[in-house]
Amino acid sequence: MNHIFDPLNIFILAVAVIVFWRLSTVLGRRTGNERPPVDPFAPREKLEKKLADGAVPERPNRRHAEPAPANVPVAAAPAPPVWEGFASADSAVAQGLEKIATIDRQFSPSAFLEGAKTAYEMIVTAFAAGDKQTLKPLLSREVYEGFARAIDQRRQAGENLETSFVGIDAAELVAADLAGKRASLTVRFLSDQISCRKNKSGDILEGDPKKIREISDIWTFERDVSSRDPNWTLVATGEPG
Repeated sequence: MNHIFDPLNIFILAVAVIVFWRLSTVLGRRTGNERPPVDPFAPREKLEKKLADGAVPERPNRRHAEPAPANVPVAAAPAPPVWEGFASADSAVAQGLEKIATIDRQFSPSAFLEGAKTAYEMIVTAFAAGDKQTLKPLLSREVYEGFARAIDQRRQAGENLETSFVGIDAAELVAADLAGKRASLTVRFLSDQISCRKNKSGDILEGDPKKIREISDIWTFERDVSSRDPNWTLVATGEPG
């Protein structure tokens, strides 16, 4: 009997043929979802283009990119010295301003000068008008007594002091010091005023009611820097020598 044509062998061969045919129809069919072949040596851009889902295969030893460093805050520029713009470096005025600012952290030469100019105009105007009530809180006791005495003498003589304040041309710090807790600042004022003194009959004794005069005064203000009161007091007046 020929074993090649044995019915059992024929059956097994037929089954093998059928199985091979079924596998080839499945494994050899293209569905459209297959990834194209990847060239590992191709540039990264080409690899990304070839992969349908855009994923790039990562090598096992590939390092992750380091995160970008956070924004490091830039240190603010140091504040300028308190005397800058008001005195020369290493001058007595600059040293005095530094001493005051060391004790009084809120001290500002600019703010002081603005307040001093306002006080100057108020005091000049109040003195001319004989307004003691306005003068008293702005002056030290000694200065107030001198102003009040001059006002009383003027009234007793029947004289009037007529003053029109035109404006301040300049206000310059000429001295600064700190003695204990007592700060002292001296200012040279240059102002324009119209002033004249008249007797009780209206005759002009001094000045010109129609002429603007340039007045130069040197005034000294003081303040206790340990006090909560921010106001400075006029403690001395004078004219340039």
